[in-house]
Amino acid sequence: MSNISLDKDTFYRRIKRLYAAWKAAAADPKADDTLAKVDCLVSCVGVDEDTLYSKSTALQTWLFGYELPDTITVLTEHSMCFLASKKKIEFLRQIENGKEESDLPPVKLLIRDRNDKDKENFNKLIQEIKKSKSGKTLGVFAKDNYPGEFCESWKNTMKSEKFENVDVSSSIALLIAPKEDSEIITVKKACLVTVDVFTKYLKDQIMEIIDSDKKVKHSKLAEGVEAAISDKKYVTGVDTSQVDMCYPPIIQSGGNYSLKFSAVSDKNHLHFGAIICSLGARYKSYCSNIVRTLLVNPTDEVQSNYNFLLNLEEEVMKRLVSGAKLSAVYEAGLELAKKEKPDLVENLTKTFGFAMGIEFRESSIVIGPKTSIVAKKGMVFNINIGLANLTNSAATEKEGKTYALFIGDTVLVNDEQPASLLTQSKKKIKNIGIFLKDDDEEEEEEKENKTEILGRGKRTAVIESKLRTEHSSEEKRKEHQKELAIALNEKAKERLAKQSSNKDSEKVRKNTVSYKSVSQMPRENEVKELKLYVDRKYETVILPIFGVPVPFHISTIKNISQSVEGDYTYLRINFFHPGATMGKNEGGNNQQPDATFVKEVTYRSTNTKEPGEISPPSANLNTGFRLIKEVQKKFKTREAEEREKEDLVKQDTLILSQSKGNPKLKDLYIRPNIVTKRMSGSLEAHSNGFRFTSVRGDKVDILYNNIKNAFFQPCDGEMIILLHFHLKHAIMFGKKKHVDVQFYTEVGEITTDLGKHQHMHDRDDLAAEQSERELRHKLKQAFKSFCERVENSTKQEVEFDTPFRELGFPGAPYRSTVLLQPTSGALVNLTEWPPFVIALEDVELVHFERVQFHLKNFDMVFVFKDYAKKVAMVNAVPMNMLDHVKEWLNSCDIRYSEGIQSLNWTKVMKTITDDIEGFFDNGGWSFLDPESDAENEQQEEDSEEEDDAYEPTDAESEEESEDDSEYDSEASDASDGDSEDEDDEESGKDWSDLEREAAEEDKERAMGGDDYERKRKAGHRDFHDNKKHKSSSHKSSSHKSSSHKSPSKHNSSSSPSKNRDKHKSSHSRDNKSSHGDRKSSHGDRKSSHNDRKSSHNDRDKHSKSNGDHKKSSNDKSHKRSRDDSREHERSSKKSKK
Repeated sequence: MSNISLDKDTFYRRIKRLYAAWKAAAADPKADDTLAKVDCLVSCVGVDEDTLYSKSTALQTWLFGYELPDTITVLTEHSMCFLASKKKIEFLRQIENGKEESDLPPVKLLIRDRNDKDKENFNKLIQEIKKSKSGKTLGVFAKDNYPGEFCESWKNTMKSEKFENVDVSSSIALLIAPKEDSEIITVKKACLVTVDVFTKYLKDQIMEIIDSDKKVKHSKLAEGVEAAISDKKYVTGVDTSQVDMCYPPIIQSGGNYSLKFSAVSDKNHLHFGAIICSLGARYKSYCSNIVRTLLVNPTDEVQSNYNFLLNLEEEVMKRLVSGAKLSAVYEAGLELAKKEKPDLVENLTKTFGFAMGIEFRESSIVIGPKTSIVAKKGMVFNINIGLANLTNSAATEKEGKTYALFIGDTVLVNDEQPASLLTQSKKKIKNIGIFLKDDDEEEEEEKENKTEILGRGKRTAVIESKLRTEHSSEEKRKEHQKELAIALNEKAKERLAKQSSNKDSEKVRKNTVSYKSVSQMPRENEVKELKLYVDRKYETVILPIFGVPVPFHISTIKNISQSVEGDYTYLRINFFHPGATMGKNEGGNNQQPDATFVKEVTYRSTNTKEPGEISPPSANLNTGFRLIKEVQKKFKTREAEEREKEDLVKQDTLILSQSKGNPKLKDLYIRPNIVTKRMSGSLEAHSNGFRFTSVRGDKVDILYNNIKNAFFQPCDGEMIILLHFHLKHAIMFGKKKHVDVQFYTEVGEITTDLGKHQHMHDRDDLAAEQSERELRHKLKQAFKSFCERVENSTKQEVEFDTPFRELGFPGAPYRSTVLLQPTSGALVNLTEWPPFVIALEDVELVHFERVQFHLKNFDMVFVFKDYAKKVAMVNAVPMNMLDHVKEWLNSCDIRYSEGIQSLNWTKVMKTITDDIEGFFDNGGWSFLDPESDAENEQQEEDSEEEDDAYEPTDAESEEESEDDSEYDSEASDASDGDSEDEDDEESGKDWSDLEREAAEEDKERAMGGDDYERKRKAGHRDFHDNKKHKSSSHKSSSHKSSSHKSPSKHNSSSSPSKNRDKHKSSHSRDNKSSHGDRKSSHGDRKSSHNDRKSSHNDRDKHSKSNGDHKKSSNDKSHKRSRDDSREHERSSKKSKK
């Protein structure tokens, strides 16, 4: 147990509460607390599989977070003594070596000695007991009676000493009843599991049984509930390995009812009457409970009694506030019962609930007539109220004559407001009532209403809730998101207020010094001769300046250059100085920026060798240049390594397990690679961590307490099978820091032989596929076994999460698009490298960018709870996955928002962190909501600016309008192609019209020329439009024709048919332009760039004309239609002539 961590802060905080309550009770002579009478507290926990709840184990769980069997705890005035086996003592050493607490006695740990059957240890404990106060009275848990040699020996020793025993169970129960925030969160999760199993499994199962008229035993249903409690299909958001039942589920129906939690589901078949379901889930040792009664075809009397029970529960919840006496709460409920249903008071349960927590039922804290205990904030109660032995006179079957009603919920006590309901499951009649229709009833209904669809089968189960109050998933999501948004801003403000007081101070880099004193200066000849000298030991360059050797540390030199010009060699040295552009991590801190700095130095030396010299003077500069480069490279490498290491957290030492049966996997590769070349090795689990050993002998250690998330990804649909560890603190290997470490092996061939002919029934191929399948299965089993063994050996400290491939969606977190897969606590892509891992517990909210329906993709931005951390972004998520992603985030209780623009998140987060209080005062994260006023105003302003930005001249507008009409007519022709057949049938021209038009066309053809060609094209367009619009209202056409005053006046004397054609022509032209504008305003991408610009101004105006051809407000289209109609007039006059 040495590798399991104990929360020292929680232990000291709670043990302080215990000692404070003990001292307070002893100091108050009037106190009616059993703690006041005792000299010390003693508890002995043995091993008993049958005992699920006991006060001794509850105290251990409350203090340590774990149960410790075969352990004796003695709490005295001067010491806290624990006697246990060696492993348990190693676990408890964490509190012995913890912080010094002046107001608490010291911890004394005793290791069991089986040689003398712990006689020596018992004597030591008795001595400690006798030193405490008067040393006579022991505070014990009277009901705890564990079997076993160890516990029996201790009991006999205590009897021989003749101590007086006082039961302190009720005092300890009262002490641990008010829950801390962390405990409340755990209880809420337990309630969530309970509600999920009831609504998603048990209720649906009962519905199905009733619907199909099956015969199922109560005990069979209860077994199904026990199996469902650990099934991830029904239970989400929690670690299912830590979920357990508080008691075997109780299903009762058919007249045999016992409204107690000690009842057992019998082997009778489920009766379709009053069905009482009781179940409670226990998560991380904290209990929850729910009781519901499902009523099949309830009479009005049964419904009335049930509604009375609901009112009674509501009254009890209203009265159950901090400071209320539990007996007063009970009396208030009883008064309501006497007032509303006095005849049912005798049938009520004797108590209305009890406190719960680590133990399912605190027998000393019940809502009953004799309990004088006062409710406190943070207490968790199970309110359960029932009516037993009721008679249903309308029942025809024997089993239905007697019925009972029972409802129960887990609630949390608050200050000055009613208790909060933690088991959120609807319980009104419309939600739990099941109304059946028999064949006779269905036949009657069919006679009355023949249009009704026939009912199905013998019986049809109808739940009212599924018909009336069932909202769409989108509405539910929005409702849930609103709740999350409010909670998010409150929690974030609270969290960041706490963080602001603990801001880290910036790390100041130490200044480099060449020599601390003159005595360290080298005494070399080069220095004395005022030559350039490089001191490699102290990483310093000594330069002669004005006849004085001056040392410069290598870190002050920015760069050097050497050049040869004629007979001379030049060496130029540039230095770092204030005002110079520096790269990241370059140059030291300038502690005195106002001082005078040397910017650069240039040395010149001759290349000519004088007689008698061994080498020319420039050799000194050449040597200096080479050595400075060498020292500079060495210094920069070391600095880079130090920077890598500076924020590393020191890890514990790996404790190697010498056992040969350690979980081990061979032939694995590690990512990232230790060296450039990929190497295989083996991964082995030890006492407190994993060790990977490569074939070359390299070692990488990963400690259990440094693992934030552990993932196992099987090879289903992948070419590799892997274990991935996402760490809390980076570890160093291969001269770099790494937060993600992965161990994998390849499955099958990643390459395909294209040269080989592929045949479906090729024996070699079939054999290869079979062997690959076997290999995959073998590897999967080996990895799974490894994971299970590690989880068991670490007592779930390391828990491997497997990605849900079916919930995956594509996205590009880095450069390439990959499959992102959710796990129970993270979103990951582990196959591609670098990996993408986001722990959901670190995420504040998710924002969707570029959410527009004409786009194929959108982007996801993850904002973390630590606002200083850079946001994570996933690009190019397909738009059809938007609902899927929203549903997943909503189920994980993560707030999401969406917008059409991409934001500059660096600036956004900087603005937020600069003034966090102001940010939350202005609504916090609500600025991301698409409904927010600010965004709407901004969009309006933007659109106005765009509209005003471009105003074309008359000449341009005429040209563009002609182009637009051509594009729009083509677009409308294409879009209306499908509906032409239908239009032909309804609005086709008769023979006389067609003959008249053919005659006119012949006359016009006889005229010839370009004028005819242009007319023919216009007529072709108008013909299509006539077909399309002829069936529209005559109001529209008359309105259009009247709007063109000049042509209609001029042609008033012409024949009706020609006049009609003219009107058709002008009307269709006008329609074309308005229709085209309307199309372009709806985002038709076929229009040209100019078309889009010019249609900006018309967008709002034309969007209103849904089918009614109103007068077009666009001057361009008016102008065009007038010109066309005049042209039409002229051509008709010619034809007359």
